[in-house]
Amino acid sequence: LLALFILGVGLSGAGYAFAAANTVPTSKAGDGVGAITGYTVSSVVYDLNAAAPQNIDQVNFNLDSIPPATSKIRLKLVSARANWYTCSNVGVAVTCPTTIPQATVASADELRVVVAQ
Repeated sequence: LLALFILGVGLSGAGYAFAAANTVPTSKAGDGVGAITGYTVSSVVYDLNAAAPQNIDQVNFNLDSIPPATSKIRLKLVSARANWYTCSNVGVAVTCPTTIPQATVASADELRVVVAQ
């Protein structure tokens, strides 16, 4: 019994010595909450094609604040279709070319804008 006790003490000391030799780097963890707010779209202008005015060649509008540089801005004009147009911005001014596929006045039934960081 004494031999088992001595063996146990020796093994626990060896385990402690091994654990004490480990190095763990500093790390971070966190949790946070932030509000998701929307943009206000204003000053919407539909640019019609000069030769074929039934076609919408681009849509221009303003946002109420400048989106971050890496934001994705998309526009949809027909609710029943899956076509989303890619937009670009300079400051709050946004331009969305709508020629591929060609948007038309007759088929446009919504103005849906998505801006995501």
